[in-house]
Amino acid sequence: MGLGTLTWGADTDADAAAAQLALFTESGGTLLDTADIYADGEAERMLGALLGDLVPREHVVLATKAVARRHDGPFGGGASRGALLSALEGSLRRLRVDHVDLWQLHAWDESVPLEETLAAVDTAVAAGKVRYAGVSNYSGWQTATAAARQARAGALVSTQVEYSLLERGIEREVVPACLHHGLGVLPWAPLGRGVLTGKYRANTPADSRGASAVFAPYVERHRTDRAARIVQAVATAADGLGTSPLAVALAWVRDRPGVVAPVVGARDAAQLRGSLAAEELTLPAAIRSALDDVSAVEFGYPERRLH
Repeated sequence: MGLGTLTWGADTDADAAAAQLALFTESGGTLLDTADIYADGEAERMLGALLGDLVPREHVVLATKAVARRHDGPFGGGASRGALLSALEGSLRRLRVDHVDLWQLHAWDESVPLEETLAAVDTAVAAGKVRYAGVSNYSGWQTATAAARQARAGALVSTQVEYSLLERGIEREVVPACLHHGLGVLPWAPLGRGVLTGKYRANTPADSRGASAVFAPYVERHRTDRAARIVQAVATAADGLGTSPLAVALAWVRDRPGVVAPVVGARDAAQLRGSLAAEELTLPAAIRSALDDVSAVEFGYPERRLH
């Protein structure tokens, strides 16, 4: 699994972040995922302050993102060459490193030719500031187009997209594109933005993201009648297996075709420990099938199923 830092600098302070990072790396975790836009750059600053002192830089896979609007001006956001290379310099400065292992294009920018965007990626790789590149939140045709045009350079290796029992839309076109082109899938929000843990079934806990002014809209999207049925199925499976709904939900997405590492976030180290425990769980075929059925995504022409 990967450790996400979306809340660092917002709902997660420096001490809590340090405890999470220590637990994650001591448990064998290596992928650290952040972005230049998280908490207006504070997540990168916090992570950079911890690297080296708490965790040796060479022991982790450091991933960040660019494209999101950071400030006004022609190079304050977007996927142009100028904006991307400026964003990368800012990320390296905040992270206190000379390179990142995975640099991800956070969103498709329809105002910039893809050739220009990918040329900027090539420039960053050639300069030694980026080892590998990825995309994020791209549709199926966007993913396939970028992968095909970057195939000769070989730097594009992954896509980071929302994927969980509550959000399976990527199975229509994105996952087939990734399997065809050899890209790894990094699911964000693998717990359905926290809803799959079951903590929102009765009410909204005061210390949850759902009660946060910043993250409440982020959670509300998945508080639907359909989601309630899926959450109940996950809870039933967890009871039968003697584990937590969180572990069941993470084990399900971890073992989907194309997935290489779900990116999990946590409020504190105790919550992260629950996510890491899912690594020990393998879902029985019957339970996996039942969860597949209750959360099934609709397919139609000309889409094809994965199985």
